[in-house]
Amino acid sequence: MPDYETYQSPFSWRYGSDEMRSLWSEVHKRRLWRQIWVALADVQAGFGLLRTEQVDDLRAHVNDVDLPRALQIEADIHHDLMAELKVFAEQCPLGGGALHLGATSMDIEDNADALRLRQSLDIVITGLGRVLTLFAEQIDRHAGLPLMGFTHLQPAEPSTLGYRLAFHAQDLLDDWEDLRRVRRHLRGKGFKGAVGTGAAYGELLGADRLAEFEARLSTLLGLPFFPVTNQTYPRKQDYRVVSALAGLGGTLYKFAFDLRLLQSPMLGELSEPFGRHQVGSSAMPFKRNPIIAEKIDSLARLLAGMPRLAWDNAAHSLLERTLDDSANRRTMLPESFLIADELLRVTTYLLEGLQVDAHAIAHNLEAYAPFAASERVLMALSKAGADRQAMHERLRRMAMTAWEAQQHGEPNPMGELISRDVELLHYLSPEELSSLMDASHYLGDAPQRARRMAETIREAIDTTKLNSG
Repeated sequence: MPDYETYQSPFSWRYGSDEMRSLWSEVHKRRLWRQIWVALADVQAGFGLLRTEQVDDLRAHVNDVDLPRALQIEADIHHDLMAELKVFAEQCPLGGGALHLGATSMDIEDNADALRLRQSLDIVITGLGRVLTLFAEQIDRHAGLPLMGFTHLQPAEPSTLGYRLAFHAQDLLDDWEDLRRVRRHLRGKGFKGAVGTGAAYGELLGADRLAEFEARLSTLLGLPFFPVTNQTYPRKQDYRVVSALAGLGGTLYKFAFDLRLLQSPMLGELSEPFGRHQVGSSAMPFKRNPIIAEKIDSLARLLAGMPRLAWDNAAHSLLERTLDDSANRRTMLPESFLIADELLRVTTYLLEGLQVDAHAIAHNLEAYAPFAASERVLMALSKAGADRQAMHERLRRMAMTAWEAQQHGEPNPMGELISRDVELLHYLSPEELSSLMDASHYLGDAPQRARRMAETIREAIDTTKLNSG
């Protein structure tokens, strides 16, 4: 239970999953540090630098994190990793004295961070897979449902709900592939010492054995290492990770922004889940504010700023290393992942309970589709031998008349104006004009494309499950 008598970050309890919070907890970080120290000692024992019983002693206490004791020491020495190292050494009478042999702090911290990045990406990628599956279901369900498309926030031509959702899903599939690519290329610093040369380890082992030394550690930790580092792994890796998360945030932002617009009563085509006892406004009891979609946009907007910070950390790390990235990485990395985690959790809930108002969709289509149908009429008139430019102007004037009628609350008269126009009847019969004015079938191959996108998503996810099984 958080201590509500003092400041708590919203990410400590409100946003993100317990699983993601656990990965970025202080205790989990220190356990990773200890696991890396034990791995280092184990490999060094293989080179004859430590005894087996010393490594066994360290391994026996690898999970015995004593945070109060570590913080007590840190208050005196002002170095969190050294404080943890001292506590670990206190707990290990046989092995404690051999801990951290040849290492610098970032040999431990950066490898631990790389492991945490990988664990966190696994959660995000899994969550995004669930969201993509839900999108595929919604796309299939609504692939052929005609609706009015809008450009410039003005009625344009008909599309389908499934095709509109497929647009978002296509970007999400790209995000999924980007995140998986970033995850595959994650690397740790390895064990290269204070400026990346491995000099201290070379003194212990001999410079000619450093490659074998790191290879053993890489295998033991299950983590590939950068071949070249300075005191840290290249901070551009953080930039790539955070940028991929922000890309995901951008896709979900657009989806939520569109949904906010479509939930407006003036359109009313879609709506997010709204609980029976949910309160929309403290002042207006009737309100059904789109708070889920608004939360997505609010958090995604915050996530969008993180790559700029990661860029600065990478670009401003002078020479072999400066410490001006350390403090902000303590919040940038966990909060970027917790935001992405929350975005996916909320989007999952939204898609599972998405409400589609077929009546509102049909109403909007009936109101505005006749304008779009005029393009079909223009194509048919041109094929029948009419002057395309003259017909365009004639139809434009009819559309202006119809718009004015609609502004006064009257039904759209576009179909009637076209069907009785003498000039148009020279080229097409009343029956042909009437048929052309049914724009609900003016969809191109949108339904087929939407279904293909749903199938592409399922194939990608199924292939990934098969390869990882």
